[in-house]
Amino acid sequence: MKAPIIEIFSSFQGEGLFIGQRQIFVRFAGCNLNCSYCDTNDSKSEKSGKLMTVDDVLAAIENVRTPDCHVISFTGGEPSLYPEFINEVARQTDLKILLETNGTLPEKIDFIEKLDIVSLDIKLPEHFNNDFNEDIFINEIKSVNLLMAKSIMLYCKVVVLPSTKTNLIQEVMEKLSNNISSKNKLQIIIQPSSPLEDWGNSNSKLFEFSEIVGQYFEVSTIPQVHKILNIE
Repeated sequence: MKAPIIEIFSSFQGEGLFIGQRQIFVRFAGCNLNCSYCDTNDSKSEKSGKLMTVDDVLAAIENVRTPDCHVISFTGGEPSLYPEFINEVARQTDLKILLETNGTLPEKIDFIEKLDIVSLDIKLPEHFNNDFNEDIFINEIKSVNLLMAKSIMLYCKVVVLPSTKTNLIQEVMEKLSNNISSKNKLQIIIQPSSPLEDWGNSNSKLFEFSEIVGQYFEVSTIPQVHKILNIE
């Protein structure tokens, strides 16, 4: 069994609830979406990856493993395109498994046997160049509900841009709240797009976004810390 891999490396987690935690990142090539703000464009095509076996990946993980690291973060691209490969790696390691996903492939996510943490991106229409469709959001909700049903630790990220409208955040959060099974357990991370310099005087909108999300869920606002630290 092989999968296209862009890179395997150790660094501090720069996004979400576990910022600053040392993790091993396994970045898959290939994605089913084409987000306009993507900061890993080299991961979009599976052709850009190097085909690696499970043993190759496990050896690379052990090569960069350090005593302060307890989590493998499967990222991309879209790692849920490769559920069988993730299962094989997970069976042969004692490290916890974190999946960074766009959540639009619930059937494949459901097939992954061992998940300790899931970071799920909620996509907005403005994240795409006129090719957003409602199925994206519907499938994200399906993924949220199935992960909650399995009691897997889950948080959702929403990348906001300086151009993001407050009424859009209100609409998305209301729909999300109305369609998930247990909203009290869900945490939302508002992630302002990088570079932060692009925000200028618009950063005051982040307080408005937080207030809107806070009507429905636990909320934190966290930028991409690895960009601030200038690390991968």
